[in-house]
Amino acid sequence: MIDKARIREIHPCFGAKQNKGRMHLPVCPGCNIECNFCDRKINTTENRPGVTASILKPEQAIAAIERGLKLCPDITVAGIAGPGDTLATDNALSTFRLIHDKFPQLLKCMSTNGLLLNERAEEIIDVGIDTLTVTVNAVDPEIQAKIISGIVYHGKRYEGMEAADILIKNQLAGIRKIADAGITIKINTVLINEINRFHIKEVARQVKAAGATLYNIIPLIPQHKLKDCVEPGCNDIDGVRREAEKYIDVFRHCQRCRADAVGVPGESNFSEQVYLGQLVVKETFSHG
Repeated sequence: MIDKARIREIHPCFGAKQNKGRMHLPVCPGCNIECNFCDRKINTTENRPGVTASILKPEQAIAAIERGLKLCPDITVAGIAGPGDTLATDNALSTFRLIHDKFPQLLKCMSTNGLLLNERAEEIIDVGIDTLTVTVNAVDPEIQAKIISGIVYHGKRYEGMEAADILIKNQLAGIRKIADAGITIKINTVLINEINRFHIKEVARQVKAAGATLYNIIPLIPQHKLKDCVEPGCNDIDGVRREAEKYIDVFRHCQRCRADAVGVPGESNFSEQVYLGQLVVKETFSHG
């Protein structure tokens, strides 16, 4: 396992001091949570999370890495961040196993909503993930219930406070397990002024206590069921960052990348060269 200081040097989403590249591999079609702000799409035009030009099989992802490294030798990270959840299927872990064998020099970075994090923690540890990002938007079920419409957990759909409570408990328990294994954890929180603006500091406090080391606050993109909310401004973001910094180190350079981003954030993008024309797996986006 790569030490945390080294991760900070070469991972652009964990505070790399030099400009380094990352490659997101879109191998996860389905999700098990219905976030009210999420609108996953397959296209080449939108530059935001949850969007990809195609969905690949694990073997296709390996071929994509080969193309990506030729175009951008500065890539140090192979990440999987969707467009669905990485633990809702086996695609992400299967891909990371192949990466471990084929590209041992690359950091393996995974993002998840954390619903299945607690029960799949050992698999994540065994596959050799170097960094993990967990999206935690609330640690209070009343607030979380306003952010999600429901979850699908072990084949059953849950809504409201029950769904929120299951999600939060699994997220925090899973973070503890992964942190205890020595894996570096970053937390993403979507800032929604109308819902969780004054809850951010409590999220920061609890995820830090669970073992996370870095916190990333992402302003809401008003869309889907939260399309009428107002996108947080710079003052809003700065305010919650200062509140969160009392408990945890805050990351300030997020680019809100697509699920198939390739290159150095803010400098280069080779997504179309790498992915355009790739076979799209014939699976529709789904929950569960």
